[in-house]
Amino acid sequence: MAPGDEGLKKPTVMPQPGGPLLYDNPLHPDSGVISDPDGERIRCGRKAALCRCGGSLEKPFCDGTHAKIGFSDANKADRSRDRRRSYDGKRITIHDNRCACSHAKHCVQELPRVFRTGEKPWIDPDAAEPEEIIRVIEKCPSGALSYSIDGVEHRDLDREPGITVSRHGPYCLVGGIEVRCEEPRPDRVSTEHATLCRCGASANMPFCDGSHEGVDFED
Repeated sequence: MAPGDEGLKKPTVMPQPGGPLLYDNPLHPDSGVISDPDGERIRCGRKAALCRCGGSLEKPFCDGTHAKIGFSDANKADRSRDRRRSYDGKRITIHDNRCACSHAKHCVQELPRVFRTGEKPWIDPDAAEPEEIIRVIEKCPSGALSYSIDGVEHRDLDREPGITVSRHGPYCLVGGIEVRCEEPRPDRVSTEHATLCRCGASANMPFCDGSHEGVDFED
């Protein structure tokens, strides 16, 4: 956190009913910034209205298109999947909440012998060294994955607040930016990082569920 930020509130994101995500960043200009996929800062001042209907011509910012297309932000996720399962290994336990997954695929692509698509159980915590597993879990942008060693859970990272507008994908939040929605995120996932939908198709609004791939969302 930049000098002088001590005691200030962290940035917040407030989903507007049927409308954009309102971002409020009370921090120093060098903290809580919005960046593009290449890490370049997108200048927006303290406040910004971020598009989440997928139709704005001024992405990532809102241009009012949501009102024209009848955008709905109803959460239609299957709540029966909103639970965390633990996979115990000899040296590490992997925790997973499928309802929170944004399908970034770091896990299945980088450690397919641990994260095994189509197999049951789909996670084998003994198929790789704990250090490899930790490295991949720490890349999970949605907060769906965490791990425990010797009974101590590691769910959050120590990062500065910020938002990355991923390429053809969600907003990736880090640093504990508070997402203020009607149904607060359960304590079964990280609150330090999260992914928010910007294609307009997620069933788990305001969070991303990977639907941007199915609708061929493009920036």
